[in-house]
Amino acid sequence: MAIRKIYQIGDDTLRQISKPVTEFDEKLSVLIDDMIDTLIYADGAGLAAPQIGVLKRIFVATFDGGSTVIEAVNPVIVKAKGRRVAPEGCLSIPNVRDKVERPRHVVVHAFDRHGEPIELKADGFEASCFCHEIDHLDGILFTDRAESIKKAR
Repeated sequence: MAIRKIYQIGDDTLRQISKPVTEFDEKLSVLIDDMIDTLIYADGAGLAAPQIGVLKRIFVATFDGGSTVIEAVNPVIVKAKGRRVAPEGCLSIPNVRDKVERPRHVVVHAFDRHGEPIELKADGFEASCFCHEIDHLDGILFTDRAESIKKAR
């Protein structure tokens, strides 16, 4: 397990679309463990694989400082309801926060590190986090959706 470098805004990797994971093996488990270590070290809520330079459809999240960690491989939002506008930040864009509109509730289908299907249901901040991380997998940064930044453009 290792702490990986978190890529910062301006790095082209953050704007690329990630590829689906096809092999659920030891290399995947090591990558996910490294992502968890990096997320906890950086004191974040979520981290997507492209943020550490890996263009695979994976994110990890924690909402309690690392006691419980959510791992999502090949995540897809299958249901989104409601509307929530709240400030967001990003480990890849330090010292920037802005309000972003996201669904209030989401259901995400994904796989765990062993290839077993999982369903994640989230509300409020957790739903926003899942959407934020899935955006990373599609090369979208929160600043693309941020209210005041969009107005400034």
